Amino acid sequence: MDINLQNKKIELIQWLSTLNDQALIEKIMKLRKKEKTDWWNEISTVEKNAIEKGIQDANNSKLTSHSKVKKVYEKWI
Repeated sequence: MDINLQNKKIELIQWLSTLNDQALIEKIMKLRKKEKTDWWNEISTVEKNAIEKGIQDANNSKLTSHSKVKKVYEKWI
């Protein structure tokens, strides 16, 4: 593991152990809970349907190459 990451974790643990702000602790707990949730359950039905259609199109070889898309949209990018 990256030593810098390890140091940041230790620093956070030390900081958390001294924290007395209940509201901030609750925010951290919500963040922790959100990190554990599956993003699929957090997106809308419209987004799920679009993803599923994209997968279905890919499985059926209904794809557009990156170079073709780039040509079509290059005036905007």
